[in-house]
Amino acid sequence: MIADDVTTAALEVRNLSFSYGPKRALADVNFAIPPGFTALLGPNGAGKSTLFALLTRLFTSADGTITIAGHDLSRQPRHALAEMGVVFQQSTLDLDLTVKQNLLYFAALHGLSGRDAAQRAETALARLNMAERADEKVRNLNGGHRRRTEIARALLHDPQVLLLDEPTVGLDAAARAAITQHVHDLAHDGMTVLWATHLSDEIQDDDHLLILHQGQLLRDGNVSKLRGKTPLSNYFLTLTGPKP
Repeated sequence: MIADDVTTAALEVRNLSFSYGPKRALADVNFAIPPGFTALLGPNGAGKSTLFALLTRLFTSADGTITIAGHDLSRQPRHALAEMGVVFQQSTLDLDLTVKQNLLYFAALHGLSGRDAAQRAETALARLNMAERADEKVRNLNGGHRRRTEIARALLHDPQVLLLDEPTVGLDAAARAAITQHVHDLAHDGMTVLWATHLSDEIQDDDHLLILHQGQLLRDGNVSKLRGKTPLSNYFLTLTGPKP
């Protein structure tokens, strides 16, 4: 069950395949996502991280196309990547810098400096309820606050698309819930979000859902319409769990 094309999509993937030698990691994946929250749900080994590596150009593939905010990633990589903010599974913050210093350093990499960079950092931290921690060293933050810092950093250059690869790994239940809600709030404000996870409780009923399993896109659509009266966790297990 694959959804029809979404004409307002900020991120489109068409006929995308990728292999590690003889092993097929992605097989002819197609989807288009509009502004809002899209969950990429799949068990470990489904191909989620491979897909994110292709979306961020860590990997490239001759099979298929990726379009970000109207820019073909293979033909216009600088324009496409400029419209994207990314939060990777592994933290990339400098632990010995303060929260604000981490953001300003990242801003400089995007050619932003001075008052503009400082204002962007303040605005991004305020959106994630981190303004009061701007002068704290990242080393002293808990896992949830470090994640919020990374999300704020990813928003500095006003991207149209925000990618998050398993962003709640290693967080406790309260921090997971808080980060998930913060990103849903960003999506409700008009951000296009692609959130990769293997945890169905991070997904809300009005979200757009992509289910990836063994490199294939099994489902694409609204959560409540796809699952019907079945809890999402059970629906997901039926599709991806071991067969009797």
